[in-house]
Amino acid sequence: MNHYTNEQVQVAQADFMTRVYTWMSGALAITGLIAMWVASTPEMVISIVGNKLMFYGLIIGELVLVVYLTSAIQKMSFNRAITLFIAYAIMNGLTLSVVFLAYTSESIASTFFITAGTFGAMSLYGYYTKTDLTSIGNIAFMALIGLIIASVVNMFFQNEMLYWITTYAGVLIFVALTAYDTQKLKRLSVSLEEGTEINQKMSILGALTLYLDFINLFLYLLRLFGNRK
Repeated sequence: MNHYTNEQVQVAQADFMTRVYTWMSGALAITGLIAMWVASTPEMVISIVGNKLMFYGLIIGELVLVVYLTSAIQKMSFNRAITLFIAYAIMNGLTLSVVFLAYTSESIASTFFITAGTFGAMSLYGYYTKTDLTSIGNIAFMALIGLIIASVVNMFFQNEMLYWITTYAGVLIFVALTAYDTQKLKRLSVSLEEGTEINQKMSILGALTLYLDFINLFLYLLRLFGNRK
């Protein structure tokens, strides 16, 4: 897009990011509504949360779906990409229903607004900063791998100190990734021709990326600010 004026580039970037945030917001709404519905329906709680095979099957299914959508999005149609993204949001709502069972509604609501404010601030920073956040993103990604390993280990040891270390680390990692991913998506939009299917599909992939940042940031902040029932 080197032949475009700066104003045209800015308009294209704004249009792309608007679609990213719209898809992300829609997916978050679906996840939240599904989670609340499951938590308020005893039959669903028993069939999903009370059934370990079903619960862990959903988690594995989510991981497979994310990997597939991320790796094969360029080969699939736009409609298929949307369908898979919505399916992931629904599946995530089913598994996140445990949050509504474990924490009070008030603390979930307040943590959601804290998450939204933090996410919004870091996304704005990532969008408008002139600083290259690539090195920060790389560090955050490597730290994320360490965080996953530490979290898995602590599932067996149940060490309280390690629990709080991973909690604070998780907040910092996803705060950094939010800014980095936003900047990365803004830069990506410059290389995508407007109105094309690949542009539309990349907006779905971008929405998935920021959706995951938001959800994970929310879950780690909930550890800090959530009140258990």
